[in-house]
Amino acid sequence: MTPSFDAEQFWAEQAWTVQDRFLEMHSHWLTVIGEHLQDHRGNILEYWRIEKADSVIVLPIQNEQILFPSPSYRPGVGSVTLDLPGGRVPAGTSPEQAAIAILQRELGIDAASVDQLIALNSTGWAVNSSFSNQKLYGFVAGFPDSRI
Repeated sequence: MTPSFDAEQFWAEQAWTVQDRFLEMHSHWLTVIGEHLQDHRGNILEYWRIEKADSVIVLPIQNEQILFPSPSYRPGVGSVTLDLPGGRVPAGTSPEQAAIAILQRELGIDAASVDQLIALNSTGWAVNSSFSNQKLYGFVAGFPDSRI
């Protein structure tokens, strides 16, 4: 007979607990948090994480061609890059609303010109779950020729 596996018990045994928070620094863009965590083996670890607004990235397609905004400077990599349209999801805004606003801001495409907006995920992908709570929502946007 095969022993039964209790997934709920397994995950509960793997959980880490916060022992104390020694830093919390807020800015408009993110919150930096320093904590001491106790892992499932009893080890106390110093851990740093950030909390950020969720983000959206849009793959805009017209006539089987991908539309890109003009290259722009990206401080994170210290150079000008060619990126897909994207940005943060403001508080009180849905990812779909953010995607439409990003198309307007980065490509000059108004909401009435968007023929299709297809969500690639409904709950967001974890961007880097080891140190961030940020999720990324993906969309494909389609446009008829005459509206852009």
